[in-house]
Amino acid sequence: QVQVVESGGGLVQAGGSLRLSCAVSGSTSSIYIIDWYRQAPGKQRELVAVINSEDSTNYAESVKGRFAISRDNAKNTVYLQMNNLNAADTAVYLCRAVVGIRGYQYQFWGQGTQVTVSS
Repeated sequence: QVQVVESGGGLVQAGGSLRLSCAVSGSTSSIYIIDWYRQAPGKQRELVAVINSEDSTNYAESVKGRFAISRDNAKNTVYLQMNNLNAADTAVYLCRAVVGIRGYQYQFWGQGTQVTVSS
């Protein structure tokens, strides 16, 4: 079984910064992709940033230049550094891990962490 646990959310003023963490643990032979999504009330879930096993990254246009995704393979943890936050970044941030188990790929989601940006 694989667990995905996010942390680091909170309340921050506009222009501030937060760093989210996504820790993946459990029985997996490899982690292929870890990505961050966010979902604001009344809106669809949006892909924010992704990092693959080769450390290739990609970002939503709305966060390019402000957010940075990185991974610590020794800790099976991915970080999302969020700078210059604004009210539009307010959402629940969810982490998804695509992992390999016995030759198959599975995806696992965390429960999310709330980010609230006050203007």
